[in-house]
Amino acid sequence: MTILRALQQAFYGWIMIIRGELLWQDRFRLTIPGLATALVLFYVFAILAVVLASLDMGVPTAMGFVVFLLYQSLWLASLLIGVFGTRFAIKDRGPVLPLLVPGVYALTFYLILGALVSLAIPFLLPLLWLGLIVMLFRLGRVAGNWSFGVSAAFGVLTVLLLVGTPIALYMMPAPVPAA
Repeated sequence: MTILRALQQAFYGWIMIIRGELLWQDRFRLTIPGLATALVLFYVFAILAVVLASLDMGVPTAMGFVVFLLYQSLWLASLLIGVFGTRFAIKDRGPVLPLLVPGVYALTFYLILGALVSLAIPFLLPLLWLGLIVMLFRLGRVAGNWSFGVSAAFGVLTVLLLVGTPIALYMMPAPVPAA
């Protein structure tokens, strides 16, 4: 039950981050094994999201399943680009795990809620995007010790990458109409 305990502790840790409480780090394992646990949980819930979506759309092929997991991996890539891009822009030399570990858990929570909301009331997905922006903003303020503007840019740009990259990749193979 260590995995479920890690998810529960991450949930409480995120409540502490959003509230700006001290000692939020105690709720996360800010180590490489802690990051690995967060990634395993992310992919477990990504697989469960495929199962949930198959109830509505049918069982995907093996290739469809792999494509879906690659699609979910783009979310992790957007987090990495957001974290390392922001750190590069402001020349931050602080530790990166306090940003990555809670960030992966935030994406896991977004994945869980997004899978449920997209099946029940899909027009509420933009509210989840706003919620994720707020979470990433608070993460930048608390874990990165970044200014208001840098944290806001980090949250907005990371969510824009998260939402926009799959749309752009979907549109790329489309034929360009002749003028």
